[in-house]
Amino acid sequence: MVSVNDLGLKADRLAVIDMHTAGEPVRIFDATPLNVAGETILQKRRNMGDRFDHLRRAMMLEPRGHADMYGAILVPPNDPAYDAAVLFTHNSGYSTMCGHATVALGRFLYDQARQQGRTQTRFTLECPCGPVAIEVSPDSDPAAAPMVRFESVESFALALDDSIELSGFGRVQFDVGYGGAFYAILPSARLGLDFHQTPLDQLVDAAGKLVAELRATRSVRHPAEPDLSFLYGAILTDGDRLTPGQLTHNLCWFGEAQIDRSPTGSGVSARLAVAHAKGEIAPGAALPFAGASGQAFDGAVARPTERGIIAAVSGRAYYMARSELILEAQDPFAHGFALPARFGDYLA
Repeated sequence: MVSVNDLGLKADRLAVIDMHTAGEPVRIFDATPLNVAGETILQKRRNMGDRFDHLRRAMMLEPRGHADMYGAILVPPNDPAYDAAVLFTHNSGYSTMCGHATVALGRFLYDQARQQGRTQTRFTLECPCGPVAIEVSPDSDPAAAPMVRFESVESFALALDDSIELSGFGRVQFDVGYGGAFYAILPSARLGLDFHQTPLDQLVDAAGKLVAELRATRSVRHPAEPDLSFLYGAILTDGDRLTPGQLTHNLCWFGEAQIDRSPTGSGVSARLAVAHAKGEIAPGAALPFAGASGQAFDGAVARPTERGIIAAVSGRAYYMARSELILEAQDPFAHGFALPARFGDYLA
């Protein structure tokens, strides 16, 4: 077999590790050599977008990625108290928190520590939304993936029982919760859709229409940070209430029409915050949350805070590949492409 290095290609190469958590992909890329500038992680997030967004596109978009790809870009932490710092990324930009990627990074950091002869099981991850504490619990079976639990930043309910007129659906009631990112949260039944029987594409379409209307007519404001003040997506659920110990399902629409295969860690945190604000769930009570893949996370209210809660979310991540992406200089899709809405878009 001929090695790529023997082909004499004029190309950039990006070494990546691909993992998944509950079926949702995480492509990990170490951007340390890029020297992404910024005195804070949010400044680095902006700098990555300004200077290196072509690399995000190359990793996330086709032909090396796909419309529902997700990534974790590692950068040096600004504070030595953090074990690592991360920029979360997807097909349309950079998110501020990602639970499924945090679970994957927890296992990744744990395995790196083991390779270096360390038995570290607790890590602090610097995320755009703030510091996230991770604890890794090895399975009794050494061949099994460890359980990764994280406690995220403060989650809270921004709005309860709000409503909006949505074309084709009438007046729709929803909540807005924050779990490192803002989500509109509502049972699909409020859209006249049976969560378990409605075709998935109809649920996706309805969630997208709700997000589009809310982004066009409403604003969300984070109490401390303008860079966090945007509606990231919507979560359709299978019921009105959370019941401790009882499995619940949700469909998470985020970014620009991406569908999370996992239960969505930041979305689980937001749902827990809304449920706590409504008095449905008490500290310590836990329940499983499943997303589009059917694989569950465990979510619980770790403790209340002045504004909301600290949520605890647990799951397992798995390795899929270690590879080198090749970006040939003359490749018209070296930096990726997205399918057009219509062929006429190529003529614009």
